[in-house]
Order: sequence, then C-alpha cells, then structure tokens
Amino acid sequence: MPADPRPGPPPLTRRSFGRLAAGVAGGAALAGCAPGRGAPSRDTPLRVMGVNHVWSQAISKYVPEFEELIGRRVSMSLLTADQLSNSYNVKLNASGTDIDVMMMRALQEQLLFAHNGWLADLTGRVTGDAAFRWADFLQAARERSTTGGKVLSVPIVTERAALYYRKDLVAKPPATLDDLMETSLRLTDRGANFFGFVGRGQRNGSVSQWSSFLYAFGGDFTIDGRSGIGRPEAVTAYEYYGRLLREAGPPGATNMTLEQAMPIFAQGKAAFYVDADAIYTNFLDPKVSTVQDTVAFAPVPAGPRGARPYNIPSWSLAVSRFSLLQDEAWEFLRWAAGPEMVARIQADGIPGARTSAWSAPATLASFPPDLAAAMRRSSEIGVGHDRPEVLQVGRARDIVGRPLVAGILGGSVPAVARDADAEFADFLVRDNRYREA
Repeated sequence: MPADPRPGPPPLTRRSFGRLAAGVAGGAALAGCAPGRGAPSRDTPLRVMGVNHVWSQAISKYVPEFEELIGRRVSMSLLTADQLSNSYNVKLNASGTDIDVMMMRALQEQLLFAHNGWLADLTGRVTGDAAFRWADFLQAARERSTTGGKVLSVPIVTERAALYYRKDLVAKPPATLDDLMETSLRLTDRGANFFGFVGRGQRNGSVSQWSSFLYAFGGDFTIDGRSGIGRPEAVTAYEYYGRLLREAGPPGATNMTLEQAMPIFAQGKAAFYVDADAIYTNFLDPKVSTVQDTVAFAPVPAGPRGARPYNIPSWSLAVSRFSLLQDEAWEFLRWAAGPEMVARIQADGIPGARTSAWSAPATLASFPPDLAAAMRRSSEIGVGHDRPEVLQVGRARDIVGRPLVAGILGGSVPAVARDADAEFADFLVRDNRYREA
C-alpha cells in the first residue's frame, strides 16, 4: 500500500520516544520476564507473530523506524489466520519463549488464551502511561481488551457492519429493515441471475453478520448469562434473515462464507450486501470489481430497536507471558497502537480503534465520504461483539447458526431455535465450568 502523500503527524524521534518510554520504566516489572530465565542478548530479535492482513503490511513499512528507536531488530512472521492459531497452540502450550508480540482476535481467542495463562497483564502499563492515552480508544474496543478485570490486549483494527448497495438501482439506501426486505424482493430477477440481496449464509460463518440483525430486533446471544437465542426477538431475527436470503438471495446461500458472497456483489449480481466495512476496497478495485463506479455505502438499516450494528476490534496486539522481552514487546505495542501511528495507518484507509483518529478529518480522507460517515456513525452506536463471548467460540457459532440455516431453507425456525436454545444453554454451563477450572 503506497504511503499517503498528504501531510500527517510527524514521525517519532528517538528523543520523543524516550520521553514516552520514561513513564513506564519503573512499571516495566509489572509483567516482567518469565521467572528463572536469563535475559536475552541484544542480538536476540523481538519476535512479532501476526496474520497476513492489510494492517500488518502497513505497519511493516515503519518497522525500521521502531528498530532504530529501540535498538533491537524486529522479526515479523505473517501467517494465515488458521496457521497463526495453530502456531500459538503449539508454541504457547509448550511455554515457548520465541513469541514476544501476538496479533490476535480478542473476540475469538482472548478468553481462551487468558484461561490458558498465555497473555501478559498490561493493566499497569496502559493505565500508567499518560502519553499512551488508553481512554482515547473506543469504549467497545477497550471492553473487549479486558478479561477478568485485566487488560490483556490493545486493539489495532476495528470493523463494523455496513450496507453495500447499488446507487444506480436505488436513489437512496433503505433506512429500515422493512425497506431492505421490500426493495430486495422487488429487485430480484432470478431469470436474469440477479439478486436483491447477498450475504453470508453458512452455518458458522454467518453468525457474525447476522448479529447486527439480531441486535436490531432487540435480541442478543446471551442475556444475563443465559442463552438468548430462543427468545422471540431472536426467532424473529432468524426468520427475517432466512427469508431475505431465501427469497432475494442466490442459490446455495447456506454454503456462502465471505469468499463466496463478496464476489457476487463485486460482479454486479446483487443490489444489496451486508458485511464488514473493512472489505470495502474489494469493490473499488477494477481488477476484481465491476461495480466500482456504482457501489455506495450506508449504515445497516434500523430494526424495531433501531440501528445496532456490531462495532468490534477485529485484531489486537498482546504480549506473550512467556516472552523474555516483555518490556520491549510492550514498547512495540505502545508504538504500533500509539496516537501517531494509528493516525498514520488510518489515513492509509485501515480503520483503527482510537476516538481521536475517528474525529480527525485527515484520517478519514482516504475513505469514500459516504463510507466514512457510515463508519463514524456505527462506531458511535455499535455493539461491541459480533459473536457469543465464550471460550469455545467455534462450537458456540455452530449452535447459534442452526436456526439461520433452517430459515434460509424454509424450515420451522421456532422449532429449530428451541432445540438450539436448549443446546446453547447446556453449552454455556459447560463453557463456564471450563473457564473457571
């Protein structure tokens, strides 16, 4: 991704970084090095493990700057999400010291990693460093970074649900879910292989995108610690989303993940698409999109309880509890997620987690104006999770997704929702026992 030619915040200097670091020098022992192990030499690199993501690619451009500031080489390993999870499981189960900084999904992995004792406690560092400005992070992102009263990660990338639509087909985006349904049904022309709506429908993968519909109808995955997916609000949300894909969506919707749904809209075969705002560049790239001149962006339409899109930290940084370079790892976090760097990277079109970046016009200039307005609005009203907040997230999503599939196939949603609700209630009891063990 090329550097933004517009003037941005001045780069950090060794002197300014030293001023920032001074405030945590005395508190560095809060996380400390793992007991009983010697300090590594200056030749030992700081090892950062992450996913191959636009944020990782963007930050890698600036790593030489950090290496100069810290006086130590940085080794970055970028993997697929599955490879990254497998690597963490192998290395951290063995208390391996060859990971210092961890890029991870707070909503998918933090509870489990915290339960396993793999994450260093960052509470004293983030709250004791005035220059880091912990309160500047979006509230929902800060909440997801905290487990058991301890800050265990720092958010770096956020995403919200967005409505992608064809402005050549509708004069303005639908304001309500009723409008979305009516317009989607009207524009569907199966004979011409054109669909009013496309979205994820695969049992596990659709749960996160369905969450915004669930919230708009007044439901949630859990309510007061108990399953919420059998309640009337959830059943209505299941039925709505199922009908939308069944009657206005493409065939084979129950097999559609992001990789299958997104190209249908990008190739001009659908009028509306709801998915994460972070994928917007796919529709502006003429190499993969035929709608770059006709796509527009809006918030997810409102339901009976208003517009309630998810607003989540999709990726965060953490420090391995087994790292022998925890002080240096923390300095990488405070550099990579500091106010200056977040402003730089958001100006490159990668949505960050700081309120200051979202309120600065320069950092929003790289986004299409209607998308920037939608993102900003959703960051203010959004819900801080898009999946059940449990240890075994994958299993929970499988249970929650069962009624979604039933709705798409035209089955009895209330009956399947009752069964799934009972299964999820039992799962929550077992999951909590596991968490407390």
